[in-house]
Amino acid sequence: MPVAASFPIMFIFRFASSSHPGVVRDNNEDAHLATPRLLMVADGVGGHACGEVASALAADAFASLRDDHEAGELLDVLRDAAERANTNIAESVRSNSERTGMATTVTALLLRDDQLGIIHAGDSRAYLLRDGELAQVSRDDSLVQDLLDEGDLDEADVKQHPYRSVVTKVLQGRPVDPTVEQRTAREGDRYLVCSDGLSDVVGLDQLREILSSDDDVEDIAEALVRTTLNAGAPDNVTVLIGDVIRDKADPNADDAKPQ
Repeated sequence: MPVAASFPIMFIFRFASSSHPGVVRDNNEDAHLATPRLLMVADGVGGHACGEVASALAADAFASLRDDHEAGELLDVLRDAAERANTNIAESVRSNSERTGMATTVTALLLRDDQLGIIHAGDSRAYLLRDGELAQVSRDDSLVQDLLDEGDLDEADVKQHPYRSVVTKVLQGRPVDPTVEQRTAREGDRYLVCSDGLSDVVGLDQLREILSSDDDVEDIAEALVRTTLNAGAPDNVTVLIGDVIRDKADPNADDAKPQ
């Protein structure tokens, strides 16, 4: 008897994004990409020259992953994009000395079949809402996170720490080793990718409450930004929501199988 072909489950994101300069700042140094395969945010590091240029260069470097047509292993493809971003930043600095010191964070999720690749450098964040539980799936590359891990700082004291904005790993044209991780996606997962303009202002419980809503992803993204603005929004805020759903082209999907 013929054996039925076996295909990997094919997932995509039902996605939405929203970005705002915030209440205090005039310009927005965040850049982002949101597609059925890719969620990516880059936050030009505040206090450095031309942060908005660095974040835009990072977004340009990741743009080729929009539809994930790149050959290669999932995590290698993400590493290559980060390296392109780093190279582009270095070249931009060499061509314009006024851009010396510019840098950007990056947090990106790339969905391929049922596998999710994550790459991260800096203090932008990725969260996963699964079965009603919200968990941070990225680790901040920051001084206060190092102090927390070492037991030298209490969580309650983070917001008052004088160096709470110091990041320890960014893309700035110098050698860097971003954190990468691969995990299995599950239908019904909801991912949040955001700049620290959101996470610095909105606590985990409030994030969970808003993300647990049955509203459309567009409304949820807007609600998160609105909540940040109502809380004073001292920084730029960018929010990307991605719900993991079956791709209609999935040969395993019920509506894709011959009747």
